[in-house]
Amino acid sequence: MRWEDKRKSSNVEDRRGQQVAAGAGIGALLFRFLPFLIRSKLGRTLLIVGAVVFFGSRFLGVDVAPGLSSGGGSQEPAQLTPEQERMGDFVSVILADTEQTWHSILEPRGITYREPKLILFTSQVNSACGMASAAVGPFYCPGDEQVYIDLSFYEDLKNRHGAPGDFAQAYVIAHEIGHHVQNILGTSDKVHRVQQTGSKVEGNKMSVKLELQADCYAGVWGYHANTERHMLDSGDLNEALVAASAIGDDRLQKQATGRVTPDSFTHGTSAQRVAWFKRGFESGDISQCDTFAGR
Repeated sequence: MRWEDKRKSSNVEDRRGQQVAAGAGIGALLFRFLPFLIRSKLGRTLLIVGAVVFFGSRFLGVDVAPGLSSGGGSQEPAQLTPEQERMGDFVSVILADTEQTWHSILEPRGITYREPKLILFTSQVNSACGMASAAVGPFYCPGDEQVYIDLSFYEDLKNRHGAPGDFAQAYVIAHEIGHHVQNILGTSDKVHRVQQTGSKVEGNKMSVKLELQADCYAGVWGYHANTERHMLDSGDLNEALVAASAIGDDRLQKQATGRVTPDSFTHGTSAQRVAWFKRGFESGDISQCDTFAGR
């Protein structure tokens, strides 16, 4: 990607190297993922473990670790390597480009694009959705309209899932920004209401449609970054497609358990994720991203 020397966003908050309290906010995070956790044996196990940690800390009177604030971590500036600083710059440039794209798409439609913040963290982080570890992966929290990412995820994407490359990394950010767009448009609230009243299978289906639409929105951003600002090099598109394929539910389930259970899908198959990203990338039109119409 041609991203050097481009505008950086002012909405990046770098918390890398900071420590956070182990007990703060874990109840909120469990509540956020409760509909998904209770649907699997592993999820129910995680709920039990999380409850032990959370309530155990409460019974011991421990809310925040000594010397740490509940807001997110220590105030000591992190000592970053040149490569870590470069990755921070990369993330800031990609975020800035998504801001430009979504302002230009939404505002002519009379919709104000509220620029989200992007939080870089190490190991674990507090958010309005609770406390999360790096194992959760990148996520968007509608409660504070912020995206959270531990950049070690990119090493996992490259080494574990075989999806290297800077456009693959940019796709991850653009996908989470897609969830922010869904929050602005009210799509996320509609899905949440259905999940609260419907069956677990129906809830999973709605989750898949939400995630595939975020993939399509990521593709829409890629279209504008490429056609209007010429940020992509030869081979960049394939990097994103490899990444989308690598994190499909069917592929991840097959790797983890040796079998595939479609009713438990929450993000879509590899083929679906690739198809919807390509649809957004080829059209640049959010009206092409209606994953909720039909099957």
